[in-house]
Amino acid sequence: MEIAIISHDGKKAEMVQFLNEHKNLLASKKIQLISTGSTGTKAEKAGFQVTKMLSGPLGGDAQIAARVAEGKCHMVFFFRDPLEKHPHEPDIFMLMRLCDVYDVPLATNPATAELLIKGI
Repeated sequence: MEIAIISHDGKKAEMVQFLNEHKNLLASKKIQLISTGSTGTKAEKAGFQVTKMLSGPLGGDAQIAARVAEGKCHMVFFFRDPLEKHPHEPDIFMLMRLCDVYDVPLATNPATAELLIKGI
């Protein structure tokens, strides 16, 4: 199962905390993590093995959206910061739309991600 992890700058600490809380499950050989560039770097520093795409503003969100459309990505954890403006919002909305189109579970906050992780 491939899970994408993405987080805006103001949410990266929350993402790492979430990953650490579920380290045993996420580090299993059944789960492959992919991420945007800087989120992946933070996850790697926390000890996770991650396949990194480009940074979100440089096309990483679009790369992950493509993997959703291709049926390669099975779940997305995207901890968004709704109080900040992001120059790559069209890519973010495209990713969210494609998750809806292809029926891929999408968590945009830790509470929803917690519910999804319990379903694995």
